Amino acid sequence: MGGLSREREVSIASGSAVAQALQEVAQENNLEVEARIIDGPEDITEQAFAGVDMVFNLMHGVFGEDGQLQALLEDLDVAYTGARAKSSRIAFDKIKSKECFKKAGVSTPFYQTLELSQELDIDQTKAPILPCVVKPPREGSSFGVFKVTNEQEWVEALKELQATYDEVLIEQWIEGRELTVGILGTQVFPIVEIVPENGFYDSANKYPWLIGDGGAKYFCPAHLDAEVTAQVQQQALAAHQSVGVEVYSRVDVLLDEALQPYVLEINTLPGMTQSSLLPKSGEIYGLSFTELCLRIIKDSI
Repeated sequence: MGGLSREREVSIASGSAVAQALQEVAQENNLEVEARIIDGPEDITEQAFAGVDMVFNLMHGVFGEDGQLQALLEDLDVAYTGARAKSSRIAFDKIKSKECFKKAGVSTPFYQTLELSQELDIDQTKAPILPCVVKPPREGSSFGVFKVTNEQEWVEALKELQATYDEVLIEQWIEGRELTVGILGTQVFPIVEIVPENGFYDSANKYPWLIGDGGAKYFCPAHLDAEVTAQVQQQALAAHQSVGVEVYSRVDVLLDEALQPYVLEINTLPGMTQSSLLPKSGEIYGLSFTELCLRIIKDSI
């Protein structure tokens, strides 16, 4: 857990919750199980994994979720939970994953990409579509995401992103309900509807305890009729499978006013605190937090 990405604190919360659950289940069942915490990437060495049977990967964001850690563990011949290196790389890259969605016939918003070289004169650029969402293609937890409704906001967003990123994804803004769908193997969990307090579900609304602003309400299962529920779940599972994600994920979906679902992205390392969305939907499905942790380990083995 941990890491050096902008999701470090979220990762620590996930890692701490899972470690506690595993330690408790070991004590309750007199199992000879040791769950210890490794804060990466500094502490990730071959010696750190001596005697380790399984790494429960909860390092969200860059290095932990983008395939780098997975490739390192495969080189060291150490077993780990969740998506493999290849599918992690694709899912973390919103451009590559959208290409997979399109090939599989999964509905996703119209998009373009733009290189943000330092030579680019942003003041002379024009938004290809308005309103739109501008975001870095390889970042997590909605960090660096801007809703753009006019040319001034377009310029402001690009200038802020240019300082950190060399490419952005420009995505058509879809007005609708924000949903997320947990998947474990071929089992699709009940849909969670997210209702942000302000605007859309950005990092401030996701993590008010971390950023100090915003918040959201969650409804699980989402108030949708059976036909729409089945369509959203089918699209989420198809997106998950199109990228080749192993074991589990959480798929973000927008449902427009015509009840057409649009898949936005796949999270291969979703939050795993007691109050995170995957455990919330897993509990409605019938898996306690501890049972969900154990299923992820079992399915990964």
